[in-house]
Amino acid sequence: MSVRLQFLGGGKMAEALIGGLLTAHWATAPELAVIEKLPARRAELAERFDGLLLPDDPLDEVDVLVAVKPQDVVDAMVRLSGRSTRRVLSIAAGVTIASLERQLDPGTRVIRAMPNTPALVGQGAAALAGGHHATAADLEWAGGVLSSVGMSVVVDEAQLDAVTGLSGSGPAYVFLVAEALMEAGREAGLSAAVAAQLTEQTLLGAARLLQESADDPAKLRADVTSPGGTTAEALAVLTSRGVPEAFVEAVLAAAARSAELGRQ
Repeated sequence: MSVRLQFLGGGKMAEALIGGLLTAHWATAPELAVIEKLPARRAELAERFDGLLLPDDPLDEVDVLVAVKPQDVVDAMVRLSGRSTRRVLSIAAGVTIASLERQLDPGTRVIRAMPNTPALVGQGAAALAGGHHATAADLEWAGGVLSSVGMSVVVDEAQLDAVTGLSGSGPAYVFLVAEALMEAGREAGLSAAVAAQLTEQTLLGAARLLQESADDPAKLRADVTSPGGTTAEALAVLTSRGVPEAFVEAVLAAAARSAELGRQ
């Protein structure tokens, strides 16, 4: 049985992807390999995924998913030297395609992706962009890998900073809203447990409704907002405090920071 994909780095995102690929029957455990330098982490992965390969060094002529921290990418590329790697998918934040291609053998097909943390529960949102040598088939392959833990879209690399600002950092914005709603529930007299349950289900339900409804967010908001009612009162406060504009500014600030980091 040949290895279909090897991961450089065995962190949480790699673990999520491995789990997704196995659940989707994209591969079996012996068809996946992880090169992870920390012995404790290697042991954790071996315990969770029976049959997973954990070699000390990268394998020859096997597609690679780079899942190390951005500052470790250079060392990871050095380890790939001489391995006849034909295709590389990188989820290292801020590391450009040009940077990856400079460090790999000429002609290597590179795909860069920006996933997000809901991939850990199979609900990720990822965007990917192909390098100079990547083909439509390579993008389809990368999309299949990433879609095992959610959904994926193809964009130009120049748009990945915007993706970072929106969906890459986006879960943190939602968590901030969740914190505020839970606190508000407690201040209004609910127990912490009840406030948490209602907040979690409200966010989950609203997201599901948004995804499955044919209506856009503005229409869905209008449908739940009766003139002079409780929701109208609440939205008036949020609007007066500039909350919609603040979210726009937050996404743009994160996108700008992503572009800045990519130039370093």
